Amino acid sequence: MSGPTHDRDTAVQTLCRDLKLPGVLRHYRNGIVPTDPKDYLQESLEAERTSRREKRLKNLLKGARLPYARTLSEYDFLRLPSLPKEQILSLAQGDFLRRRENLVLLGNSGTGKTHVAIGVAASCIAAGYAVRFTTALTLAQELLLAQDEHRLPRVLKSYDRYDLVVVDELGYLGLGPGGAPLFQFFAERYERKSVCITTNLEFGRWAEVFGDATLTEALLDRLTHHAHIFVFRGESYRFAQRSARTMTA
Repeated sequence: MSGPTHDRDTAVQTLCRDLKLPGVLRHYRNGIVPTDPKDYLQESLEAERTSRREKRLKNLLKGARLPYARTLSEYDFLRLPSLPKEQILSLAQGDFLRRRENLVLLGNSGTGKTHVAIGVAASCIAAGYAVRFTTALTLAQELLLAQDEHRLPRVLKSYDRYDLVVVDELGYLGLGPGGAPLFQFFAERYERKSVCITTNLEFGRWAEVFGDATLTEALLDRLTHHAHIFVFRGESYRFAQRSARTMTA
């Protein structure tokens, strides 16, 4: 059915699409009859703001490449009483990212370091920060390939878009020649952007990964200068679960 109302509806919806205002468009399509033009305008703009925040959050989550969903509230801090719960929870708002501080989670396998790293990352994303998750081996291989193809500066710069890069499982596998470009990656983020590292190696053993004691000392000096360091002391959660299943079988 055509007429002035239909023409107006078509014009408004076309304008919303052309101006990329999906929140305003959805609010308009709800068919709410405005009693006060100013209130209706405010509600439309609030709907648009919500729409843009949701879209940004969706894009941030997609770009983060988190391997699975984990939250800090799901982590069982009672299993590791020496872990300072309140200090870790305080990282959730992402204030440490504004200060360009790093996060190092160090301890035995299976104690929940990756869980906490993902939980912190997810909280920072919810606060509007750009995050990227990767493993140490994957990142080292990416950087080594870029170095061989003379693209290393460009690839290093591509990570500048992220407020936080989570580098998981440092020390689980040797990096070989990839250790040098990975050192360069950490060095370039020093006091510019934050990193979160999970590792099963004490600092004194990091030279086993990078293969050069001098380079490792320089790396640790940078990483720990402005860093929150948490040591996960305890039995592997996965091992405890397997043991419990064996006992009840």
